[in-house]
Amino acid sequence: MAATEAQHSASRAGDIVHLEHGPSRTSVSICPSAGNVVFEMRIDGHNVLWFPFDSIEEFKATGHGRAGIPFLGPWANRLDEQAFYANGRRFAFDMTVGNVRGEIPIHGLLMETDRWRVLDMNADDSSAWVTCRLEFYREPLWMKQFPFAHSIDMTHRLQNGALAITTTIENMSAEPMPLSIGFHPYFQLPGSDRSEWVVTVPAQRRWRLAATKAPNGETEAVKDLFADPAAVRVADYTLDDVYDDLVRDGTGTAVMSVRGGQQRIDVEVGPNYRSIVVFAPQPAALRTAVAARGGPFVCLEPMAGISNSMNLAHRGLYPDLQYIPPGGTWQETFRVRPRGF
Repeated sequence: MAATEAQHSASRAGDIVHLEHGPSRTSVSICPSAGNVVFEMRIDGHNVLWFPFDSIEEFKATGHGRAGIPFLGPWANRLDEQAFYANGRRFAFDMTVGNVRGEIPIHGLLMETDRWRVLDMNADDSSAWVTCRLEFYREPLWMKQFPFAHSIDMTHRLQNGALAITTTIENMSAEPMPLSIGFHPYFQLPGSDRSEWVVTVPAQRRWRLAATKAPNGETEAVKDLFADPAAVRVADYTLDDVYDDLVRDGTGTAVMSVRGGQQRIDVEVGPNYRSIVVFAPQPAALRTAVAARGGPFVCLEPMAGISNSMNLAHRGLYPDLQYIPPGGTWQETFRVRPRGF
C-alpha cells in the first residue's frame, strides 16, 4: 500500500505507516495499533524522538506507552481523585474494570489501544499524510469510565520536514463533553550532551502542584521562576511543570522548544491548546525502569487544558476548561519542527 508524488511519499508495511520527505531526509513512522503512537522521526537516520526499544513489538510488550509521541485521552496527565467532574456532576471510576489504575489516575485510557483504524493515506506534491479514526463510543468499558460518546480523527502530515498532528473530536452525546486531552512527546538531541540543553517556556503562569503532582489551584508567575524563560537550562532544574497563559504570536501560535549545540526542536501549538507541560527530569530522578532504557529526554506537551482541569473547573479554580457542545466538533494542530540536524 503506497502513494508517492514528487518529493513526499506515504507507505504502509503491516502495522506501520511511513511518511517521507526526500529533500529534508526526514521520515516519520506511526503505529496505529499501538495507541497511534509516532515512534520515529528520523533526520539523516537520527531519531529525534526518545524511543529506547529495538522494535515496536518490544514497545507494545512494556504495556505503558511512554515513548515517542503518545496521545492522552480522554484526560491528559493527572487527576487528583478516582473521579472527574462535568456538567455539575461527579463521575466516579469503576476501579474493578482495570483500565483506570492508581489513587491518582494518569494519562487516560487510550495510550495502548489497538482500535485505531486507517481512513486515508496518501501523498501529493506538498505533503504526505495518514488519517486514523478511533470510535470511542463503540467500547463499553471506555464508556463506563467516561460516558461521553465521541470519535477522534487524527491526521499526521509530514510537510517539508515538519510534522503536523491535527486532532478532530466529534461529540455524539446529548450533553456538552469536557475536553482534557493532550500529547506527551519525548524528544532527544542526539548531537549534544544534556548539560547543553536549553528549554524555551512560552508561558506567563505556572500552576503549583500538590504532593500528588496534580495542580492544586494556586499559581505563580513564570518571570519569578526563571531568569530567562526563553533559555531555561535543563541541567539546573528538575522540571515537571504545568503552564498556561501562553505567549502567542499574531496567529495564536505558541512555540516551546529544546535546543543544544546546533540542534533545535520547536513544538508549535495552536490556540485551542491552552496549556503546556514541560517534563525534563534529572537522570537520577527517573524511575529505575525508565532510567534502565537510557536517555536523556525532554517532554514538551501540548494540552487542551491544565492537568486536573475538569476537577479544578468544578471547584471554581480553573475557568478555561473547554467543552464540545452536543453534535459539535473540536479541532487543533501542533507541529514538530526540527532544525539543525
